[in-house]
Amino acid sequence: MDYRPEDIRVLKGLEAVRLRPGMYIGSTGKSGLHHLLYEIIDNSMDEVMAGACDRIRVVLHEDGSAEVEDNGRGIPVEIHPETGKSTLETVMTVLHAGGKFSNSAYKVSGGLHGVGASVVNALSEVMEVWVRRNGRIYYQKYSRGQPICEVKELGETTERGTVVRFRPDPEIFSTTEFDPDIIENRLRELAFLNPGLTIEFEDKINDYKSKMSYAGGIKEYVSYIVKNTNSKPLHDIVYISDSYENIKVDIALVYIASQDEETLYSFVNNIRTIDHGTHVSAFRNVLTRLLNDYGKSLGYLRKDEAFLGEDVREGLVAVVSVLMPNPEFEGQTKGRLGSESAGTAVSKIAKERLTEFFEINKPVLKIILERVQQAKRAREAAKKVRELVKRKSAFDGAALPGKLADCVTNDVEKSELFIVEGDSAGGSAKQARDREFQAILPLRGKILNVEKSSIQKLLSNEQIKDIIVAVGTGIGEKFDRTRLRYGKIIIMTDADVDGAHIRVLLLTFFFRYMRPLIEEGRIYIAVAPLYRVQFSNRILYLYSDDEYQALMKELNGSEKVEVQRYKGLGEMNPEQLWETTMNPVTRRLIRVTIENAEEADALFGILMGQDTVERKNFIERHALKVTYLDV
Repeated sequence: MDYRPEDIRVLKGLEAVRLRPGMYIGSTGKSGLHHLLYEIIDNSMDEVMAGACDRIRVVLHEDGSAEVEDNGRGIPVEIHPETGKSTLETVMTVLHAGGKFSNSAYKVSGGLHGVGASVVNALSEVMEVWVRRNGRIYYQKYSRGQPICEVKELGETTERGTVVRFRPDPEIFSTTEFDPDIIENRLRELAFLNPGLTIEFEDKINDYKSKMSYAGGIKEYVSYIVKNTNSKPLHDIVYISDSYENIKVDIALVYIASQDEETLYSFVNNIRTIDHGTHVSAFRNVLTRLLNDYGKSLGYLRKDEAFLGEDVREGLVAVVSVLMPNPEFEGQTKGRLGSESAGTAVSKIAKERLTEFFEINKPVLKIILERVQQAKRAREAAKKVRELVKRKSAFDGAALPGKLADCVTNDVEKSELFIVEGDSAGGSAKQARDREFQAILPLRGKILNVEKSSIQKLLSNEQIKDIIVAVGTGIGEKFDRTRLRYGKIIIMTDADVDGAHIRVLLLTFFFRYMRPLIEEGRIYIAVAPLYRVQFSNRILYLYSDDEYQALMKELNGSEKVEVQRYKGLGEMNPEQLWETTMNPVTRRLIRVTIENAEEADALFGILMGQDTVERKNFIERHALKVTYLDV
């Protein structure tokens, strides 16, 4: 087929947003739907941070629309010098148009890319905006990103601010029903983070209203979090606040008695960074170093001992909030902060102010050190138990494979075994994993093709034996599912031909000798990214050449792009490996199941990237999604 000039499509205006909404809001499911509302709320919060707003009202209407009202300065409505249109229309219909690119309007803001309001408009069936500014009310209506009318002047007013009402487009979203509990929780966070701000929430569908205002700020927030646990604080809440090079840092923390893992919420310019980032890493590192220093000077540790990060984090409840100009987030959804300057500011302020606090409040310091020491002793005791009591394996009396990095939990349904291609990738995976529930078994090279091997040869093969012992069930007629050690078994290989070959060899082994694991849906394939692309303070991971080509065509040379193509899992650092391939929230998995030939062919397209008559015949014979590759 010819490749012709007319095959090149040029996307205009907001068309790209409707064609690829996931690039801008993360997904077209529930999270993406709520992200629309958060984008509009964030614009109002930027007015709060500019000192121009102290009241926000959010309403869910019966018709499925959401409304956000603030008493800020109001979006300018005058003619914009570059577009020749009203500034209001420009902001609502043009990507990368907003006040966040000029430091004169906003010194600190949550919106960075100038795409928030226009993206919401593009993905809304209907949007309406009222602006109260200069003693007058202005109005404009839109549908799917296009203005339905010119900006109108409706009359006079003594109030000021902006009201935005939008109804998400059912052509885009799988659900258009907002969850009031999720929204109220987000609004409560904002009220805690901004003392002096009043937020009103009304759910007209369920006839519910609430009003939130917290003078105590994040100290009150930490107290609120603790009240929702089944434990009590061990000391008064520690609160520090300071600024460094135009970056304001607020931290509140307390330790509780329960042995729960850390509860830490982090924010940048009021945006919740659910995957944390440089500000949280800096805080954790400083706290761990300080407690180690004090632990040794006050006799809680010997010179050759140390508290680990997990000891320090156990029972910790904390909120870390940073206000800064031009933060660098990884992705439009702003889940993780990448700004090194934020880490520097948090490190300096946390070290100085926590040291100052601990020197003045030695009783609180000793309570914290005793709590961390208790966590350290519990960790060491658990380790000894694990070393003394070997978990049962498929071979009676057989020790677990030496290369296996086992997990802590004994709960089979919560545990995961990653079978990883190569020692290098296995090393990164061991650093990246959550050791509580993720185990790593690295394999070197291609495993035995069990389809062409005898049972004696299979049982004498070291790699096959390691898999059998690690899984724990035995094989063939001696398969015993009650001895299964992991609820999920995840095959993690390179995104290349060799990796696909190894995946199919492993799937062949599981089908021939541990078929119940496939029937129960316990075998998975981890989908590793091919590309890491960075542009405009955004980082995207792409999983195929098609995704990469589509992005390049979409950018069309308009951005400076940095591209890293991964030749294998071993090229990814532990943080990247966790984020893309191992984090249960963000990873992509393929579940291997026994179904029909049509579905089998679809999966093989993913595994091998090509088609063969032999494979088709095998699939049709066995009606499977799995087969093997002859070597």
